[in-house]
Amino acid sequence: MRLYEGEIGKTYEVEDMHMPLETERRMEALGMTRKTSVTVMNKKRRGAMVIKLRGTRFALGEEILKSIQVREVESHA
Repeated sequence: MRLYEGEIGKTYEVEDMHMPLETERRMEALGMTRKTSVTVMNKKRRGAMVIKLRGTRFALGEEILKSIQVREVESHA
């Protein structure tokens, strides 16, 4: 599934990213690499999303979110 489809409060693991090389490098510099856990904190009406990545909150736009392939991580609660 795409990160864009993620639900608030759920955690996902990044499987792959399909975006321009420059954008992908920038995301990697922020800590978003394959196998990284990402938690969806909030979703905005126009497609943007606030995520938590390695302890830091980031706001990402719809186009970037649609370019990130993720899988849901099972909760241990």
